[in-house]
Amino acid sequence: MTITQLEYFIAVANYGSFSAAAGRCFVTQPSLSMQVNNLEDELGVTLLDRSSKPITTTEVGAVVLEQAKDAVAAFYGTKEKVNDIKGEFSGKLRLGVIPTISPYLLPKLVPEFVKRCPKAELDIRDMFTPDIIDALSTDKIDVAILSGGYQIKIRETNLFEDRLYFYVSPKNDLFQRSSIDVNEVDVSQLLILSEGNCMRNQVLKILCQPLKYIKSQYNFANCSLDTLMHMVDATSALTVIPAMAIDYIPQEKHKQIKPFAKLYAHRKITMAVGHTYVRKALVSALKESVIAVGKNQALSDFLRT
Repeated sequence: MTITQLEYFIAVANYGSFSAAAGRCFVTQPSLSMQVNNLEDELGVTLLDRSSKPITTTEVGAVVLEQAKDAVAAFYGTKEKVNDIKGEFSGKLRLGVIPTISPYLLPKLVPEFVKRCPKAELDIRDMFTPDIIDALSTDKIDVAILSGGYQIKIRETNLFEDRLYFYVSPKNDLFQRSSIDVNEVDVSQLLILSEGNCMRNQVLKILCQPLKYIKSQYNFANCSLDTLMHMVDATSALTVIPAMAIDYIPQEKHKQIKPFAKLYAHRKITMAVGHTYVRKALVSALKESVIAVGKNQALSDFLRT
């Protein structure tokens, strides 16, 4: 039994295909298949159900899969622990970020992280929360930055709080208010993100509105917060935005940003790390970078109000 065999088996289990796993491991499919077959022969069991599409693990294969992940992590962890002690911040970090965070956090986060880890390689992907959860569990990304609340499926670490605001059209009756009570909001004029965005559920929860009562005149599929803000500017609607977006809104439109009345509306920005990722020094540096950027945003947010 070799580490290579375990890695190939994990790849097939994660990607559900020998061809996809071979591409991920940068080897030919016959070579990968032979190594997985040798592993099964040595263990005397069938690890993969090849008749299913996608390929899945057998009952015993599922048990071996967890052991294989621990073994691979421990194998590579030895070198990484030495690098941590030596203070070497190098290696590749595959980072998933949700769309309501990435355009506002990344322009500030990446320079901060590069300053701390100039030899590290960042592979950044925009991903919805359900996709992030799946990618972490199947080793397709190493770390994720998202908005908290999924502790049941992944282990999250709180980084900072991101306050929420209304963004209101000058044509809306609530534009003249210095702050807005959620009970005053006409939900038919509220623009919210589509399914798959966790911020959609957070907004509905804050407004105490089940989905069936949100009957907006405009419905947008897979659009961004920026698109919603542009639509607010063009209509009499309103939407909800995070504080981290405010620095990217022109100064002349800041009067359209209204705090919640009688309510500290916010979301928690969190980090989740994949089960098999062992470069602790990089994870620590990324976490410190996000917190540093988040504190600066929180300060500017405080000064703004």
